[in-house]
Amino acid sequence: MNNVHRLERALSSEPDPPEGTRRMINDEERVLYDGYWIKTYPVPADSLQAKKPLIEALTRRLFNHTEHGLNIPGCRLGEARQSYQTETDPGRRRVKGAMLAGALFNRATDIFRKLVELQADGIEIHSDDPLMRECGQCLLDAMDLGHMVLHRSGEEGIDELWGEPFRAFSVSVAEFYESRYIKIGQSMRDIDRIADAMVDHFGRIPAFEAIEAPVREFATAARIKAETLRTDPDIFDVWAQLVTACERLANFTPRHGATPPGERTGSLVHSVSDGLHLLHSGRDLVFYIARARTPMPRSTSEYIERCAAYFATGRVPVMPVPLPA
Repeated sequence: MNNVHRLERALSSEPDPPEGTRRMINDEERVLYDGYWIKTYPVPADSLQAKKPLIEALTRRLFNHTEHGLNIPGCRLGEARQSYQTETDPGRRRVKGAMLAGALFNRATDIFRKLVELQADGIEIHSDDPLMRECGQCLLDAMDLGHMVLHRSGEEGIDELWGEPFRAFSVSVAEFYESRYIKIGQSMRDIDRIADAMVDHFGRIPAFEAIEAPVREFATAARIKAETLRTDPDIFDVWAQLVTACERLANFTPRHGATPPGERTGSLVHSVSDGLHLLHSGRDLVFYIARARTPMPRSTSEYIERCAAYFATGRVPVMPVPLPA
């Protein structure tokens, strides 16, 4: 668990290997996306039996990372749809739309589970089977409602999570795995963008000049977590490394009474409490991305802007997060 993600230039026989290039690095196969060598996993057989646990896991993962109250059983789909369609208040309609999306996902998972059971009993299931079509339609409808759903933090929606079960349903397992590696590479990129913003802006403020080491350690641990499945034997070390690095960053103690560099900001004094709050927000955002293994582009860009504003003004601007339409 080191900086293996960034070894692509040194270990590649090509100056700029194309996206999707695979290499054996430290006896592990890795694939290159977004400038990172990402750990790969064996692809299960492409069958309904293989897709059933995959779609179930993706559905659990979806509810684990989205706002509370969306895990509506599929058997209540009719109630959820009626409640959403008759709601006129915009705020409540958004929430009910999110709940309807949850019911649709659970209905699709219920159908897929039954299809696998029928196939296990020797009943041949074709792609044009009515239940297969209904399952796909439920996933599509849920995906269309995904823009109404926020991440559990309230930061933003993660639309990719809503599309993953349908993608796993509609493409081969190998294609789905490859799409996940692409998203993991994008997640690693955002993790490093946030870490760079922390180091670049806080590192020039004397009160926070020792911040680079804990930030870089946390970012490295977050990248490793982003590529590691929960079923991986290394997950115990990987999770422990991430949590302890997160704690060390949370416990960072600034040097009080220092003023920023005179050539940059004159006599401006930065609010230490504002700075700590901003550091903790960045730590949380990296943690969310690493756990979801999905980029959060709007939140990442807004956080970088807040870091720049803090360095320039000494205060953290208040940036309200609008609810989705």
